[in-house]
Amino acid sequence: MLALLDVVIPVFLVIGAGYLAVKVKFFADPHLDALMNFTQHIAIPVLLFRAALQLDLGAVFDPRLLASFYAGNTVAFFLGILGARVLFKRRPGEAVAIGFGALFSNSVILGLPIVDRAFGPDVLAATFAIVAIHAPFCYILGITVMEISRADGRGAIETARAVLQAVVRNALMIGLALGFLGNFSGLVLPGTVMAAVDMVVRAALPTALFALGGVLTRYRMRASLGEAGMVATLSLVLHPGIAFLLSHYVFELPLDFVRAAVLTASMAPGVNTYVFATLYKRAEDVAASTVLLATAVSVLSVSVWLGILNGL
Repeated sequence: MLALLDVVIPVFLVIGAGYLAVKVKFFADPHLDALMNFTQHIAIPVLLFRAALQLDLGAVFDPRLLASFYAGNTVAFFLGILGARVLFKRRPGEAVAIGFGALFSNSVILGLPIVDRAFGPDVLAATFAIVAIHAPFCYILGITVMEISRADGRGAIETARAVLQAVVRNALMIGLALGFLGNFSGLVLPGTVMAAVDMVVRAALPTALFALGGVLTRYRMRASLGEAGMVATLSLVLHPGIAFLLSHYVFELPLDFVRAAVLTASMAPGVNTYVFATLYKRAEDVAASTVLLATAVSVLSVSVWLGILNGL
């Protein structure tokens, strides 16, 4: 157990440092937006660009790996919507915003450093295959279901346009697309350029973790703990559970793929959960509580999943 915590705790210590620095006003809250912009629009897109550029596409893009991960979060998403509607009597748009927390796990800011520390570059390569379609898949599904569910929703053409704009304007998607284009074309960057890319990449994840901690100070636990607890359970237990069942027992994938699918699936809902809720002004209080609660609980839940994966 101590060895597992040695993998997880440093990641959460960096998050905690960001939280504490903002809480005691050592780091000004307005500066968080600049820090998040750097990580979300520059550093992490550069990291994804390099990863996509260097991926062995034939080795890691296995449909069974993707099915193991995305079947789990899709089931969790629709169960979250159903639970919000039936158990908590939420309106349709609110229910979709609540369910989105179980759909969009924090696969980049939280997932990549934990996978890297736990299992190293081989499993990390398979994780990048999951991350490559994570944002477009989740946004396309989430926006489509939201637009269909809202009484004031747009028509099919406008919905398709909104989905497309959300994807093509996403800096993470641009970084991945450029990396894949370079991979397909056999692009080889000069050593000096790659050295500069590597410098930015080394700054990406620790900076993003610190910024995530600071952003969490903006959230408050409110009277929506029931919904937040439901989403946290779907995200931290059900999603990785389905990924484990499919990848290990149904598809019998190689161990590296099983570890990539399950550990990435076990990540808490990301800040995008709150961004999605604010975009539609639906259940923002639940989204904020979900991010805070699930991130805190994931210290233990991720350790449990690491224990299971190490036992394979």
